[in-house]
Amino acid sequence: MRVYFFFSFTFLMACNSKLTTSDIKVDYPETQKIDQKDEYFGVEIADPYRWLENDTSDQTAEWVKTQNKCTDGYLSQIPFKSDIAARLEKLWNYPKSYAPFKRGEYYYYFKNDGLQNQNVLYRSSDLGQQEELFLDPNTLKEDGTAALGSYSFSKDAQYFAYAINDAGSDWQTIYIKDVKTGELLEEQLKWAKFTGMMWKGQGFYYSKYDIDDQKGDLSTQNQGMKVYYHALNTTQSEDVLIFEKPETPLHYLFSSISKDEQHLFINESKGTSGEKLYYKNLKDRSSTFTALNNDFDNDHYFVGNDQDRLFVYTNLNAPNYKIIELSAKDPSIEHAKDFIVQDQEMVLKSFELLSDKVILTYMKDAHQKVFVHDLSGKRLHEIQLPAPGSVWGFDGDQSSEETYFSFSSFLYPLNIYKFNLTSFQSDLYKQAKIDFEASNYQTTQVFYKSKDGTEVPMFLTHKKGLQLDGTNPTYLYGYGGFNISITPSFKVTMLPFLEQGGIYAVANIRGGGEYGEKWHKQGMLLNKQNVFDDFIYAAEYLIDQKYTSTEKLAISGRSNGGLLVGACMTQRPDLFAVALPGVGVLDMLRYHKFTVGWGWAVEYGSSDEREHFENLIQYSPLHNIKDSMSYPATLVTTADHDDRVVPAHSFKFISELQSKQTGLNPCLIRIDINAGHGAGKPTEMIIDEWADIWAFTLFNMNETYAK
Repeated sequence: MRVYFFFSFTFLMACNSKLTTSDIKVDYPETQKIDQKDEYFGVEIADPYRWLENDTSDQTAEWVKTQNKCTDGYLSQIPFKSDIAARLEKLWNYPKSYAPFKRGEYYYYFKNDGLQNQNVLYRSSDLGQQEELFLDPNTLKEDGTAALGSYSFSKDAQYFAYAINDAGSDWQTIYIKDVKTGELLEEQLKWAKFTGMMWKGQGFYYSKYDIDDQKGDLSTQNQGMKVYYHALNTTQSEDVLIFEKPETPLHYLFSSISKDEQHLFINESKGTSGEKLYYKNLKDRSSTFTALNNDFDNDHYFVGNDQDRLFVYTNLNAPNYKIIELSAKDPSIEHAKDFIVQDQEMVLKSFELLSDKVILTYMKDAHQKVFVHDLSGKRLHEIQLPAPGSVWGFDGDQSSEETYFSFSSFLYPLNIYKFNLTSFQSDLYKQAKIDFEASNYQTTQVFYKSKDGTEVPMFLTHKKGLQLDGTNPTYLYGYGGFNISITPSFKVTMLPFLEQGGIYAVANIRGGGEYGEKWHKQGMLLNKQNVFDDFIYAAEYLIDQKYTSTEKLAISGRSNGGLLVGACMTQRPDLFAVALPGVGVLDMLRYHKFTVGWGWAVEYGSSDEREHFENLIQYSPLHNIKDSMSYPATLVTTADHDDRVVPAHSFKFISELQSKQTGLNPCLIRIDINAGHGAGKPTEMIIDEWADIWAFTLFNMNETYAK
């Protein structure tokens, strides 16, 4: 149902201190419908906005302009939007440092002065006062939309290979820098995607697609990933093909190599979980790739070696994960022995081999713990963390005597710690300072029961002394998929909301990896409805316990979390005041037809199979918007260069929502230009986006914003 109103802008501005949601009305742009129908196993499904899948057409470009104009017109009338933007900018503007790591004679580390669009890579020989700029991505494009992706140093630390993502796209161009002179080598390697650069001698292995031109590269299905070896000072056309699987073009292929450059592995995957692992002994020139397992039922990742002892991270017969040890002489997984056995209470998340020590990061109840082991597997020490939170770092090599790691929680920004591998002494190395008084706030963890009785954890962050009277504005975030765990971490974007008395709630719902592979499987494929039930019951818990009310509750998620929001707002439109689906997978019948969407079929199932079609159609957000229904105030966010979850998902969803919404709640879409799925987005864009999100959210909760 389209809503037409005309209101005096002058009158609105004169009365903006009393402006309410009913004062701003929306005249949605007209979106053309076409007669497009598809048949799935005898069921006819209409797709009237199919034309919006063509991301290069003039018609789609014009639609984007008119939708953004409509959204900008609405947001510009919210009187406190500029105040939120100013506060966000002030909060963001503090020096940020990241854990250093040593390569050759230098320590390298990323820093950001405060508002720089991209982090800058520096180096220092002694981590003292003398430092020099090594790589500044901010100089690559004036608008800051060129971002550093993966990077690696050659074993002798003489060369630095790095990948640049442009305008948010997942496509990467790889460059090579001479570390000593600072000069770039002439070659540029194009059409790389989701790859690292694995050095072997005077070159490296990497994954790429064979693509001749750029036509349709932001939406066309990607097929035929291959692993190549690139030798320094040669052209890309001279790269040597190392591994391919032409019979399965919709598979990922990734390489990894031991730090001594003697052992090469290839992971072949149908999608986002489950791999075949192949091995080649590079010490033996006659060696060929050998498959170490025969199916895609489990995860297997090479994570390090001690000479011919090869360590693999796996969930084979270990849903909480373990480390197995293979012998280079007989590397089959069938003959492996356990090096780090599965822990029954904690989920193993990472493995780092440094000197003669192993650093293991575990997760318990959705926050992390870190332990030190020796090369026999014996546990020696637990690194005490300041609070329930998350850690990153522990970079180094097998000659390292010390290492650095970063720690963060919901209330404390990234602090860096130095850890001695001999004494086990952990010292604060660098502390972040920000204009936010964290001591006035608290984070608690609660557990609630979902629809089927499963107990689900949720973190709640808010001001101390919170009154449980049902009036607190609440932002409920979730993800619930792909074995991804949402652990406590600091987000500047949350602070303006917390300062206004808001509650930041994070539900660790099924589909993630918070409790291992069992937790993941309970929220995937035919079990996907568990994810939505967990999130809905999180909302009901917050309301039942008087933290908030329907009128003060917003739900948010991005990517798979955008699917989460889309499914929950269409299943329970009565439960939420605001819905914020970001870069979401919203058309579950066609997601696998674009770029790398085929890789998600192992998580969702494909509409090409009857059983999965019958499941997907039950929750696909696009296909469950009903006529004459009052949906929450909705702000969909996406970007024109998102080639992971293509923006057509959001375009079609908002068109359907605008055509069927009844009542006065606005249904708008915000489309970033020259941005992608999220990684590498410039600071300026992030601040603009979150100022809009908080203005929209608070305004549609009938809240104001106090400076």
